[in-house]
Amino acid sequence: MVKSSQQLVEQAKGAISEVSVLELFEALQNDDSVLIDVREPEEFNVGHLAKSVNFPRGVLEMKIHLHPMVCDLCDKDALECLAHRPIYLICRSGARSALAALSLKEMGFEKVYSVAGGFIEWVNSHLPVENGG
Repeated sequence: MVKSSQQLVEQAKGAISEVSVLELFEALQNDDSVLIDVREPEEFNVGHLAKSVNFPRGVLEMKIHLHPMVCDLCDKDALECLAHRPIYLICRSGARSALAALSLKEMGFEKVYSVAGGFIEWVNSHLPVENGG
């Protein structure tokens, strides 16, 4: 049976943890939190959240070990260090971040969260955004 993208996202959401934008806002007060924006660079450059690093959905698994929080570690150590930190993933609406969260969970990451409603919900909640340059 072929699944639609919407069905695939719903299936992923059933297997991962989601947080609200307010929960993310509170979590970002903790220096241990990792925020990854999985949108495309063009989307990210228009506006993004402070502390976010842009690793588009298509390259997330291949680049996560390059996160600035652990860039001074070797690939294996970087992955291990990130695996124990809370990782928050955000996209435009919450679909790509749900798929990304499922992928990281399958890689062994323990504390992965998709932001429900994504960047749209963040903006609609009147939370701070950094504009692109």
